[in-house]
Amino acid sequence: MQRKAAVINDFASYGRCSLAVAIPILSAMRIQCCAVPTAIFTNHTGFPSFSWTDYTDHMDDYIREWKKLNLHFNAIQSGFLGSKAQIDYVLRFVEAFKEKETIVAIDPVMGDYGRLYSTYDEELAKGMRRLLNVADVLTPNLTEACVLADVDYDPEMSDENLVKIARALSEPNGAKVAITGLQRAGALMNFVWERGKTPFAHCEDKIGEDRSGTGDVFSSVVLGDMVNGASFPDSVVKASRFVASAVKRSAKLGIDVRAGLAIEEVLGELIEK
Repeated sequence: MQRKAAVINDFASYGRCSLAVAIPILSAMRIQCCAVPTAIFTNHTGFPSFSWTDYTDHMDDYIREWKKLNLHFNAIQSGFLGSKAQIDYVLRFVEAFKEKETIVAIDPVMGDYGRLYSTYDEELAKGMRRLLNVADVLTPNLTEACVLADVDYDPEMSDENLVKIARALSEPNGAKVAITGLQRAGALMNFVWERGKTPFAHCEDKIGEDRSGTGDVFSSVVLGDMVNGASFPDSVVKASRFVASAVKRSAKLGIDVRAGLAIEEVLGELIEK
């Protein structure tokens, strides 16, 4: 039977982020992506202007109708959430559809470089901590990890402190944790932690400026690889290498950093040989 993943995230028609990258990536990995939009954007918020529609009032329709269809999911993932109501929704969705083998992955899209995004305030960010109670996999960047663990942000965070943060994030539900996008001497490092295992870091060369949607691409590949049976560390390495390949290709093509990663050029790398 074909595997299915329910992905709760926003959809931006231009800019290659969120559902617009999750759908093709999971499809390339032979997983049906069942999208639950939290909001619909003409283009993502990194551009000077955009138009959007809040989809909160329609989201419970997905639980109701998919229950009627008796759908089952190998994975559930949440990404950008814009309100307390949407956090509540993710918890209801997990309660409705999580089964013994279902992977619940939380990508807590809240901020970067020590600052919350403009759509978040402290109260909403703290509310995201409730998702730690259901997470099997967490893929925060350092800013998001610090917010969730309630520690001060330090861009030069030591490995010892990264372990402490990851352990705190894992405590509520035993989640596997990858703290992403750490900058180390011209490289980007992803720090991987699992209970009972030795932590490790995987690095790739940093190329050019930061690009929109990179975290969404990374978390989508991690999810897809794990649904297909790979270990968490192997999935992180695969995702890191795929992102690096997409960044190189995007830079070569001269694509605006706001337009994200040119995943269309490299999706073939995800297809099983």
